[in-house]
Amino acid sequence: MARSPRISLAEASRTSGGLLRRGDTAQDDPAHPPTLGDLTESLFFSPGDGRIWLQNQRMVLLHGAAFGHLRRELIDTLGVDKARGLLTRTGYLSGARDAELVRSRWPDGELLSVFLAGTRLHALEGVVKVTPLAVDFDKLRGTYEGEFRWEHSVEADEHLAAYGVGTECACWNQIGYAIGYVTTLLGQLVVFREVECRATGAAACRVIGRHAAAWGDVSEDLHHLHAQGFHSPAPRTRAAPGPLAPNEARATRTPGELVGASSSFHSACHQLARVAQTRATVLFTGESGVGKEAFARQLHATGPRASAPFVAVNCAAIPETLLESELFGVERGAFTGATSSRAGRFERADGGTLFLDEIATLSLTSQGKLLRALQEGEVERVGGSRTLRVDVRVVAATNVDLHEEVRAGRFREDLYYRLNVYPIHLPPLRERREDVPLLMDHFLRVESRRHARSPKGFTQRAMRAMMHYAFPGNIRELQNLIERGVISCDDGTAIDVPHMFRREQLPDELLLSVGTDGSLHREGPPARRLRDAVADALDGQPHPLHRIEQRLLRETLQLHGGNVAAAARELGLTRAQFAYRLRRGEQAPAPRRRQRKVEPDS
Repeated sequence: MARSPRISLAEASRTSGGLLRRGDTAQDDPAHPPTLGDLTESLFFSPGDGRIWLQNQRMVLLHGAAFGHLRRELIDTLGVDKARGLLTRTGYLSGARDAELVRSRWPDGELLSVFLAGTRLHALEGVVKVTPLAVDFDKLRGTYEGEFRWEHSVEADEHLAAYGVGTECACWNQIGYAIGYVTTLLGQLVVFREVECRATGAAACRVIGRHAAAWGDVSEDLHHLHAQGFHSPAPRTRAAPGPLAPNEARATRTPGELVGASSSFHSACHQLARVAQTRATVLFTGESGVGKEAFARQLHATGPRASAPFVAVNCAAIPETLLESELFGVERGAFTGATSSRAGRFERADGGTLFLDEIATLSLTSQGKLLRALQEGEVERVGGSRTLRVDVRVVAATNVDLHEEVRAGRFREDLYYRLNVYPIHLPPLRERREDVPLLMDHFLRVESRRHARSPKGFTQRAMRAMMHYAFPGNIRELQNLIERGVISCDDGTAIDVPHMFRREQLPDELLLSVGTDGSLHREGPPARRLRDAVADALDGQPHPLHRIEQRLLRETLQLHGGNVAAAARELGLTRAQFAYRLRRGEQAPAPRRRQRKVEPDS
């Protein structure tokens, strides 16, 4: 068998990757970590507190028959398409989390072994026995192709038990797992398709995975990875009250695509789908950059007002003296400089949706005027005498806690309750890290088309940095980083960390990994020793080894709120070992100082 050279994940961006030729009877060398034994030893049972752990991830044992019953209920209740989407996305999350586990636990493992660890984990978790038939991937070119045989598939077994032999492949959850695992490791979208299935009468299931570009059209595959039920009707033409300002948008503009597979993201999507067909006022909350306007546009595009105007207003960008005229319009001669009559944002949004972003920045005076317009459905232009009826659905957004603003006297309570009819909270990106690979691939395609560039995915260290980055600017920041990377890197090469990040954004610690020799390896600049890192953490003061251990034990225990079992798991110890080391350190006597002998005066 032609074996790929031994490489670490840190070197993945500089080497070809891995190769397993068809017909080889052996997989990667079982001695190379992570071995099946390595993965098995990462599984912990804690019957005393009712939890099971795979390294630091909580797991659940589930009867195959119960899984089959749940699967059948989903299909019979929601229909095949929606049930398939739910199961595919659930599998994707599981695969992405397992990839993160392997990458963090074995950062210097042989690349082929790390990729194939997903097959072992799938088997260890009782889902399916996976036999690789051929695997070929190249990090430099950003290509991947793999073929696998699946035996004893629990999903195929349960589908057969419920529906018998059919005409469609049925291992949807397992396909999602494969996509999530390999996509997270490779740094770009890899799509798997089941070409043979026991549910259709085959002796075993067979799947093929390729990087998205090799498949061509992957819209059907992505359809099952994204939220369902957000297809807006074709927009109809409608006369508007007047021309739109440059910072306004009409519904004919295609809304931003909502991308994600995490549970928190889909919770927000399902709330959006529930309220879209109503007239209710919606309040989007969440940090800056989480996509509040994108959700607002999607709400408009999937509701009954889709063919009418969508008008967005950034309340923080309008001076207080101009706010009233901007919202309600102005009549000619109302004040110096008003040489013509002009419709306000409420009039422009008549029949459609008015999106008020950063609503908390309005003054109390402006809040009162806005409340009247919302309650009465009427506006009056500045300097005018006519009352104009408007039919507007108001959608608001804020990145602060409006309830706290009400308690502090900075926001009107009556306006708060008028806006807070149907609140939807959008989670920050750091709480939906499973979505990062999907968003990276999405923005890579968007920005490559926009700038007419052709980068080849991301290097492994770039992927790792993005998965660990806190994203204070959330999705807006992620898109900006991808756009910078697309512009900075050469066509035909993978986007690397320097293409996206600047030193003031990404701490050096995120680019360090612990090697097998105990030293910290920096991916790029010269390696940094573990001793130096410890010295920095201790402000350069020398500390005996037992004191370093005690500090590590106490800080880990504090991090887990005094839970000894959890702290022990993080440090790879049993509960008894952790407690013994902690107790031993607390009882250790203080080191005795050597007394210097003082000679008597002669």
